Amino acid sequence: MSKINLSYIIATRNRFPFLKITLNELLAELQSDEEIVVVDGESTDGSKAYLQELFDAGKIHQFISEPDHNQAHAWNKAMMMAHGKIIKKIIDDDVFCYQAIRTCKEYMLKHHQVDVLISNDVSISLGQKAPVLYASRLPYYKQWLTGKVPSFTFGDVHMMIRKSALAYIGLYFPAYVMMDWEYSLRISYLQANIVYYTGYNALNVAHNESISANRNKQLTKDQGKRGEIFYEYAGDDANTSLWSKIKVFIGTKIYRSSTEDKPSEKIAVNLDDIYGYYYQQLKEINQSSAGEFISR
Repeated sequence: MSKINLSYIIATRNRFPFLKITLNELLAELQSDEEIVVVDGESTDGSKAYLQELFDAGKIHQFISEPDHNQAHAWNKAMMMAHGKIIKKIIDDDVFCYQAIRTCKEYMLKHHQVDVLISNDVSISLGQKAPVLYASRLPYYKQWLTGKVPSFTFGDVHMMIRKSALAYIGLYFPAYVMMDWEYSLRISYLQANIVYYTGYNALNVAHNESISANRNKQLTKDQGKRGEIFYEYAGDDANTSLWSKIKVFIGTKIYRSSTEDKPSEKIAVNLDDIYGYYYQQLKEINQSSAGEFISR
């Protein structure tokens, strides 16, 4: 096997329309030192056969399809399977800027002390072309960096992890509904070496079928209280990371508006067209301003 510097990991279950678009974009951008790892939760919507076909053709490098307990369990399996020095999570209904990801990859390869890299991100509701909501955790990162707070939250959609750092920061905690919230607090509380990239690795696409929009709110709230105590987290008006909060809010709005008059109908969106627009939009956002790396 040739040297693998970056593993793109995908955990999916019955998300075929989104999954196909995501993999088409990723395959078009894939470089020789990168691999694709896909863990499928035994899908019944055609995803399993589609993924098996890609695997047999050598287009994806690792693939399993089997039952899992929850999404954290699936993502953990994918991280453990990864051969790359760096791991990048690819969520099948979000959008990624692979040029920005490659910039971050090169930075992490040159700076071996970096455990985790995060970036700014943007959000939009599925089917809409505006408004794009910009989100930054930079003020909270700087508070943490200067020792003013022991921990802070960030979304994992734009996170990149050095695989060797997993021995210290660990895997996702399957008992948490909002696993990225707990994971970000844990990583920062452990004082892992986190670098902040002011560019945009990802664009979050909010919709009423997303995991964030359909989470158990009471369980999330209860777990949030425990997490705040354990990680000495004062909070920033959220029991979830900011990007998750935005996705929940927008997804809920979409759900209400789409079911108010026609409760049995889903939103009619041409996914190929709208996602093509989102990928182009994210590229243009990154081209409009040069990102920089902020570290200790």
